[in-house]
Amino acid sequence: MSFTIKQSALATCIDVSNSLVYKRSPSIRRHPFSPVLNLQNIPKRTNVLVSKPLHISSVECIGKEKKPIIQCNAYEADKSEPIEAAEQVKSEAAKRVKIGIYFATWWGLNVVFNIYNKKVLNAYPYPWLTSTLSLACGSLMMLISWATRIAETPKTDFEFWKTLFPVAVAHTIGHVAATVSMSKVAVSFTHIIKSGEPAFSVLVSRFLLGENFPLSVYLSLIPIIGGCALSALTELNFNMTGFMGAMISNLAFVLRNIFSKKGMKGKSVSGMNYYACLSLLSLVILTPFAIAVEGPQMWAAGWETALSQIGPQFIWWVAAQSIFYHLYNQVSYMSLDEISPLTFSVGNTMKRISVIVSSIIIFHTPVQPINALGAAIAILGTFLYSQAKA
Repeated sequence: MSFTIKQSALATCIDVSNSLVYKRSPSIRRHPFSPVLNLQNIPKRTNVLVSKPLHISSVECIGKEKKPIIQCNAYEADKSEPIEAAEQVKSEAAKRVKIGIYFATWWGLNVVFNIYNKKVLNAYPYPWLTSTLSLACGSLMMLISWATRIAETPKTDFEFWKTLFPVAVAHTIGHVAATVSMSKVAVSFTHIIKSGEPAFSVLVSRFLLGENFPLSVYLSLIPIIGGCALSALTELNFNMTGFMGAMISNLAFVLRNIFSKKGMKGKSVSGMNYYACLSLLSLVILTPFAIAVEGPQMWAAGWETALSQIGPQFIWWVAAQSIFYHLYNQVSYMSLDEISPLTFSVGNTMKRISVIVSSIIIFHTPVQPINALGAAIAILGTFLYSQAKA
């Protein structure tokens, strides 16, 4: 707690439950205050009610006027630091816990999504429709939430949707490219290549935004690029379409994150609703392209084949991958609302470690030692990158 009073009415904190601030003489000394109460001429505004006794921690004179202002910092009887500092520490700790919960939830939901998404794509290799269903499911969930007032309906205008459009284009491209990649190669390989996202972030920021970085940042890109290249060269089931899909997804998501952070500044739309609006707009953009590339006839034939091979359980797989896709992205945008793009990028890379490890275990993906070494080098490079930019 910190409060100010005039020198002619300097506060004395008494070791009682209800402390009083009362008048003292103009001369201020550093010795302990007298416990004698002077109750004469007590201004009404100087009464301070506290739950615990207060002690003076410091007295500072502010200003050089005829009547200088005295700042009196106090702390509670059972505390060792000023109340204001203690409250600030608690606030920072609560924020760290909140972000930690966001990150843990984000990573867990992402692991579940990738598992079900790969199961669906193995039985139903139509990534354009799968991507469309993911966006449609999330959009439907949010429309129901707004209609039932579970979530607050965002207040948007034309300018908001205009700013959101390039974000939605980048999100659509990145989403489809990543899904195409996972339909062709192992989940672990896709995410190893996608761990090179910081390299794309630096290149985009340098050549498109004109940002300059210290030498240490550029040097950190060497293990990132080298590790990804080593993993690609030693991948047992390498596929060029899958590799290029992951690379395109990297570029698209870097642009999306940059545009998203700029678009979220000064907007009343929260991170959760921001992603919901993004899903709606991306769905509108993606649907005609999905129909043109694959088409209802291919979808229907593939659906019958998948049901005959997997059974009704396949329907749950499709629903699960669509639901968890929306949930993990929604939580990630709630995180982006609280942190910087750099911290978000690092968290995104750490998330890939959990996805890579879990997918290798669940799908029994064969991994050569040299391939695992490449992944480790790329992830180490990402850590060095985050330290260089900190």
